[in-house]
Amino acid sequence: MQYLNSLLFGVYPYVALAIFFIGSWLRYDHAQFTWKAGSSQMVSKSGMRLASNLFHVGILVIFFGHLVGLLTPSWMYEPFMTAGTKQIMAIAVGGVAGIMCWIGSFLLLKRRLTDPRVRATGSAADTLVIAILWVQVTLGLLTIIPSLGHLDGSVMKQLSHWAQAVVTFQGNPAVHIEGVSFIYKLHIFLGITIFVIFPFTRLVHVWSVPLEYLTRRYQLVRKRG
Repeated sequence: MQYLNSLLFGVYPYVALAIFFIGSWLRYDHAQFTWKAGSSQMVSKSGMRLASNLFHVGILVIFFGHLVGLLTPSWMYEPFMTAGTKQIMAIAVGGVAGIMCWIGSFLLLKRRLTDPRVRATGSAADTLVIAILWVQVTLGLLTIIPSLGHLDGSVMKQLSHWAQAVVTFQGNPAVHIEGVSFIYKLHIFLGITIFVIFPFTRLVHVWSVPLEYLTRRYQLVRKRG
């Protein structure tokens, strides 16, 4: 079990990150015409706005919450709050964002499976990605249950130490999460796997955040006379 733990959480993250960055670069360099979100809104607008807004707002809050929560060293926040307080905040904010994302992804998945026009024009890969994200959000929400049993922030620190060890290339980061609950490990494993499939799916459109929209001039649109 220790060998498997080291393989999945000490080696696999680096394999996934290599595929994530190299695969994204190769796809952009050789297949730019496939670099798109592949929206199905033009095919059918039914339920799209609510589902899409819930999903995107929820997943953005979750992403940046994980980014800041896991990669912020404890010495940066301990003068202002305890690890327990940080964990309670993460449960509250992550819980609300998780529910939003769960509902949004469920509605998007249901739409792709039950709307004949969307199903006919979509691809199996698009449906699979949404299904994987829905499962991942479900696992994330389930981690709240064991988290409520240790509000001192000790497990959160273990997960943070693992993430920081990965991004700083420390030796065998898997040792930091050897004793954590299985649900956390399953959530982490699927999260790492999402990095693996990222370059081969519609998820690559995340790289193309249209930041220029924040500074561009307004467009003037006139009605026909």
